[in-house]
Amino acid sequence: MNGERSGHSGYRLRPGEGPIVLAFPHAGTALPPDLAPPLNARGRALADTDWHVDELYEGLLPDATVLVATHSRYYIDLNRDPTGSSLYPDRNTTGLCPEVDFAGRSIYEPSKPPGGDEIARRRDRLHTPYHDELRRQLLRLRRRHPHVLLFDGHSIRSRLPFLFEGVLPIVNFGSDGGRTCDPAITRLASAHGASWFGRDDCVLDGRFRGGWTTRHHADPAAGVHTLQLELAQRAYLRHEEPPWELDTGKVAYLRPRLGELLVALDELLRGELARRPGHDAPRREHPDAAASEGLGERRRNPPSAPSTDLPGDRRTVHPANQQPRRRCGCDQPDEELPP
Repeated sequence: MNGERSGHSGYRLRPGEGPIVLAFPHAGTALPPDLAPPLNARGRALADTDWHVDELYEGLLPDATVLVATHSRYYIDLNRDPTGSSLYPDRNTTGLCPEVDFAGRSIYEPSKPPGGDEIARRRDRLHTPYHDELRRQLLRLRRRHPHVLLFDGHSIRSRLPFLFEGVLPIVNFGSDGGRTCDPAITRLASAHGASWFGRDDCVLDGRFRGGWTTRHHADPAAGVHTLQLELAQRAYLRHEEPPWELDTGKVAYLRPRLGELLVALDELLRGELARRPGHDAPRREHPDAAASEGLGERRRNPPSAPSTDLPGDRRTVHPANQQPRRRCGCDQPDEELPP
């Protein structure tokens, strides 16, 4: 990442001056040498990594601020509530310091997960500094722009019966039911996403409504918006299995479209949203509401998309996606870290 700087080993930071922060909490693969208890062979494979997701976005929006986590989600999941509370209490999921993988199988040897003291140590070591940095960057940019957006980038395998039934749609936007951002942002994102692989492969607030990051840092009334994009990995990987290789054809198709989305979001933040009453000019001082604890929550006609079907692909959808989710394209609405 050109121009990066970091005061912490848990992330890489490249500050920008535009109104968008791109964050990738699950792109890291590092594990501390003092990891205890040790991961088993399954855990050491790190299969649930958001493989290469930060590379998909590299250079697409040059003046964006970019924050990339360096450590594996198996050590600590930066997109989980630090108290350990589940974001989806009625569904299978993985925790702050996961004990199982996305197939529900233990990742520790000999099946002994970390205890409370170790979880607290990991939280203090990585989770808190990462979110402190995100907060700092959002505050910094909000002083410059009347509206800013945290765009949280993720990816996941298409078939994971432990988490959802059938095949996940390729494009999954999450706004926690519209709570984390202005409706204009989800309308724009949905319109773009539906054009990439078809409306049936783009969902808003389906199985993935946004994790702790987007919910915690969002404060739309104070001009701080958040949006999660979870991509099914068949959109850009050759195979959803080791060695987790990028498919150059799929990447060549997807990257320009991601870039168009980011540019359009940037223009929306600087244009329509900035011109609304009460936001005539960027503020030099951050409003009290955003500084409070609440802030801690040229489209073109594309060629045919490359095939992203899996063997035996059936569009069976998790029941939880059927009612609350909305198909995309519809009219619904500089401070260093302490040592």
